Parts: sequence; C-alpha cells; structure tokens
Amino acid sequence: MNTKKNHPARRSKKQMLYQRPKSLTNVPMHYCAGCGHSLIHKVLAELMDELGIRERTIGVAPVGCAVLAYFYLKCDISEAAHGRAAAVATGIKRALPDRIVFSYQGDGDLAAIGMAETVHAANRGENITVIFVNNTVYGMTGGQMAPTTLVGQITPTCPKGRDPLTMGPPIRVCELLNTLDRPYYIERVALDGPQGVLAAKRALRTALTAQIDNKGYTFVEVLSPCPTYFRLSPIESLRFVKESMVPVFPVGVFRKEGVAIHA
Repeated sequence: MNTKKNHPARRSKKQMLYQRPKSLTNVPMHYCAGCGHSLIHKVLAELMDELGIRERTIGVAPVGCAVLAYFYLKCDISEAAHGRAAAVATGIKRALPDRIVFSYQGDGDLAAIGMAETVHAANRGENITVIFVNNTVYGMTGGQMAPTTLVGQITPTCPKGRDPLTMGPPIRVCELLNTLDRPYYIERVALDGPQGVLAAKRALRTALTAQIDNKGYTFVEVLSPCPTYFRLSPIESLRFVKESMVPVFPVGVFRKEGVAIHA
C-alpha cells in the first residue's frame, strides 16, 4: 500500500473561503431572481457581524418588497406604516439612543408618500441610518411608476413612457437631501456587478460607523435591479442599472463629515 498519499502532512487542508453571515437567517428568500434586496440583506448581515452590533440593532421596514426583512435579518425589526419609517426610526432612536437604528425603504415608500418624513428627519440631523433602495418602480404592487422612474421608462401607469412635461422628471433624492445643512453622510452606490456590491458594503459600513460614533444622519441610496418589472433577465438588469440608471443617478459621495462634496 502506498502510504505517502495518506500521510497527514500530505493531506490538503480545507480552508473556509465564504460562509453565510451569522446575522442572516438560513431560510429561502421570497425575492425574485436577480433582485438586489437579497444582496443588500447579505451585506447588512455581514456588517452587523463585523461591527459586533447585531444585539443592539433595530431596523424599520415599511410597506414594499422588503417588508418581510424580519424573516432574513437576525435583529429586532419594527414595521412602519407606508412612508413613515424615518419617523418611527426617529422615535426608536430618541427613546433608545444606545441602539443602532436603520430604516430600509424603497423608492415609492421613501420618495413618494414618505418624502415629508424623509426630508424632515434629514433636516433635523437625526442620528439614524436610512437605506434607500431605488429600482425606479413600485416592485411589490405591480411595477407602477415611482418618483424615480426614468424619463421614457414604460410602466403600467405610464404605458407610453414617463413624460417629464406631465409627470415631472425623476427625483434625485441624494441631491435633494444634500441641500440641507444637517446630514452627516450621503452616498449613492449601484448594484451593477461585484464592484458595485463591494461599494455598497463600504458605504453602509461608513454610515453605520458614523451612527455608532453619534455623528448624525446618514443616508445610502442603492441603485438596485428589478428584473421582473424591467422585463429583463438578471444579467440584462445589471446592464440596465449601469447604462440607464447611473447616468441619471450618478454614484458617489455627496456629503462626508457634514460637508457637501458636490451639489
């Protein structure tokens, strides 16, 4: 018998290269194939693990595709009425200032019915983190036009494409909030490939770390694919984010340490 290949010193050692974050539950997700929500959940779970904040983190998930986030993230999560996540997050943070509080909102929730809560929480400089998932459509209710729907983009409620003359142009939320004095950190990233996912993680780490250090209001917009209502494959949806969304919603840091980087 050849004993050389069985010698302990000659056995290859298996190394763990990747594993599910401890803050992410081991259950099937309900999101459509290619949706960006699952990636953002994964990144959030990784950051809760790496920053050691899971036990004191509270999320707020209102109406939208991510309303069931409490199934996937192993932290306390409160639901909020449609559009009111920033107000609920404000109340939680003021009552429990030692907690890390984030809201997780889509474009319809945050930029339509919730625009007032969004602007005023930012204007007050509340020490919360707002995660804004922008996929340019109402993903949960049928793909209708959202405040961020692109000019010419077809949805069930603008079947001939968004007309800026009658429907207005898409709202750029980062740019809007950057006109205020109190936000500490604002960044927009795009899930258009692996580098985009890494950029999203860096941005969310910066935002959560700033909250840990009691720096004030932090806002991260994530341009996200919605293959179902883009009517595209997952791969084509990534291309749509990069080639169609990013030119309208430029990625980058808008405000850092309370100072506007660019308007």
